[in-house]
Formats: sequence, C-alpha cells, structure tokens
Amino acid sequence: MLNRLYEQYKDRVAFYIVYIQEAHPSDVWQMESNVRQNVVFQTPKTTEERSEIAGTCVRNLHLTIPALLDPLDNPTERAYTGWPDRLYVIDRDGRAAYKSKTGPFGFHPEEMERALKGVLATDLRENAHANTH
Repeated sequence: MLNRLYEQYKDRVAFYIVYIQEAHPSDVWQMESNVRQNVVFQTPKTTEERSEIAGTCVRNLHLTIPALLDPLDNPTERAYTGWPDRLYVIDRDGRAAYKSKTGPFGFHPEEMERALKGVLATDLRENAHANTH
C-alpha cells in the first residue's frame, strides 16, 4: 500500500522512508517473529552497519520509496518519536499534518492518504489565492 501511495503522489510530495534505530536487535530484545522471518540484526555500531541493515530491510520489504538513514545518535527518531516505526505527513511549514500510531499495527495508510490529500488541497488553495493577488 505504501508503494502505491508513493507511485500515486511522488510527483507532488517528497516521499521518504527514514531508517531509524533497529526496533528489536538480537543483542537487546529479539522477537521470535524476527527469528522466524530471518530478520535478526545486532545493534549497529557504525553508520556503515546501519546502512547495510537498512538496505536489507528495504529490499526484504520490496519498498520502492527512497530511504534515508538516521545517524547513529538518532536525531530524527528523537524529534519525531518514530520508534519502533510510524507514518508521518509533514506539511510545507514543517508541521505534522498526520502521525500514525506506532507500527506496524498502528499503520493505516488510508488515513495517511487522507492527510496527504488534505495537505495538497490546502497547497492548491493557497497557490490559487496567491496567484489572484
């Protein structure tokens, strides 16, 4: 569903996945479901290690959305409380127009799409207003 939203809106919005700290590293809190799915990683100690894990996750999930990497000190995760994972829509003014509940169970892409449509409609109205003045 997220890939579909990306394909549908990528010409009008900047779409990114930001890979933050690993939610269930094997050296901290390994989930049995991760073992069954062969998604077992230790906490990365370097940016290169985090990048490799992020790349593996993007490939395994068949994501077509461009991915960014949060630095090891996790400034994006801290700013947006993204752990373990969340969906966001950020408007042109940098405000969160939508913040999902924690994922994956709190993900409702249809809610995110409604927020995207709302932000785009606001942008169109503001642009139309600016062009008439």
